[in-house]
Amino acid sequence: MTRAAGFRDLSGSKEKEMKIQILKIKFAIALYAFCAFVLPFYVQAQNAVKAKVVLPATVENYKLNSKLMAREMPYRVVVPVSYKNSNEKTSYPVIYLLHGLTGHFDNWGDKTRIAEYLAPYNFIVVMPEGNNGWYTDSASVPNNRYETYITQELIPEIDKKFRTLPVRKHRAVAGLSMGGYGSIKFGLKNPESFALVGSFSGALGAASWTEKSLGNGWKTLTDSITSVYGAAESKTRQENDIFKLVKEIPSEKVSRLPFLYLDCGTEDSLISSNRDFAGLLLEKKVRHEFRQLPGKHDWKYWESQIQEFFELSEKFLK
Repeated sequence: MTRAAGFRDLSGSKEKEMKIQILKIKFAIALYAFCAFVLPFYVQAQNAVKAKVVLPATVENYKLNSKLMAREMPYRVVVPVSYKNSNEKTSYPVIYLLHGLTGHFDNWGDKTRIAEYLAPYNFIVVMPEGNNGWYTDSASVPNNRYETYITQELIPEIDKKFRTLPVRKHRAVAGLSMGGYGSIKFGLKNPESFALVGSFSGALGAASWTEKSLGNGWKTLTDSITSVYGAAESKTRQENDIFKLVKEIPSEKVSRLPFLYLDCGTEDSLISSNRDFAGLLLEKKVRHEFRQLPGKHDWKYWESQIQEFFELSEKFLK
């Protein structure tokens, strides 16, 4: 059969279009099946991220509107099991517990069973936010005054808000790594405020570290050190070097210092500086206890040691 002039055979294009439609339908069915399978897992994952940690009845988060920091500062408090049902005249000792670098105020509560460990004791434990500020008034950021904020704003806030025993002999400060350094520094610079100080795996040489001595292995660490302490030999470094503080303390003031407890794992890279600091304390006749124990720079070690510190606190803070 001959085709009329100008007539085009559309059978091929129609067949092609039909194949495309079939492919679209197959793709839609496959996409629907994929979504039906994946969506529950996606929702579960999102819920897991957004889910709030359910805090024990003795634990609560708070915020302090800090004038020194020019912002709200969160903190967490654990009260004794008997606190809410006790007589209004019953007051309690306080332990300030500091986190480490890259950590936050909720670390101790979320990464250890701290509320469980505190159950036998009558302490109030306060966990401040320190960010990566080394518990020091920054040399470069005016409103990052982490030392003054804790000593001049947070402690008075806690004594006002809770039934504390607001005197030196009933107050302690302790922390891990960066927080270990911070707690010892607080004790040395404010001996009238603390009866007991604890350091677990303390980063005790922080004020002397520089970008050159640290290298470029961990940018978060070098950036925080530079931001907080400034240039080598800066005034901020001099005022916050705990080795220097101990070396220069007059002998007649040594007896006024709080009792210093420090420990470090023997597999921890910070063990050498901890040994050096303990040696300095011995030389200066500062009351202290130093423990070298098997362990690394990790939460397994700190969870073990916080229990030891609570036992020690029971003896000192009565």
